[in-house]
Amino acid sequence: MTKSCIVTGKKVGTGFNVSHSNRHTKRRIFPNLQKRRLVNPATGRTVVVQITPRGLRTLKKWDAEGKVYDLTKLTA
Repeated sequence: MTKSCIVTGKKVGTGFNVSHSNRHTKRRIFPNLQKRRLVNPATGRTVVVQITPRGLRTLKKWDAEGKVYDLTKLTA
């Protein structure tokens, strides 16, 4: 599984660690991904997905609005 959120599309970024002497070394910045078992509203089955807390809030909002979505088709 790739390290990206299925709803928001957040993925691994790159940057630098900068020391006090201003030396730069490469680093990877990981999103806050959680592995969650969610019920897919389109099929009624449980699906294991990697999702950020922001993505969970978005799904909660979609459920409140009555929006129809399929977790297996989401690949933002």
